[in-house]
Amino acid sequence: MALNVLIVDDSGVMRAMIKKTLQMTDIEFGDVLEAKDGQQGLEILKSQWIDLVLADINMPVMNGEEMINQMKADLALKDIPVVVISTEGSETRIERLKEKGVKFIRKPFTPEIISEVINDLIGTGAGNES
Repeated sequence: MALNVLIVDDSGVMRAMIKKTLQMTDIEFGDVLEAKDGQQGLEILKSQWIDLVLADINMPVMNGEEMINQMKADLALKDIPVVVISTEGSETRIERLKEKGVKFIRKPFTPEIISEVINDLIGTGAGNES
């Protein structure tokens, strides 16, 4: 089953790097959509079928934590898995996100790290295919 993914990051370069890294994993992806901030991310989440969100924390307009809080408060969005990919150094903030079921990947990252975290979260990949 191909996963529809939403990448939310204010850096176009980082969105492109994450997208390229996803292509290097053993996971089958369908649509890979992009948003430049949490507000745009929420708009996409409310209008498209998304299986997984990969988000930065520090963004203008609406940061990743605010977006995640709004997702968790919305019955239609609360169960969508979220992986935060960030340089965030605040252990308090990281723990707060993990308590909400969010996975965390620190930049810089490798395709293997992203693949492992997504496989653990979604249960996809070479090891789980029939």
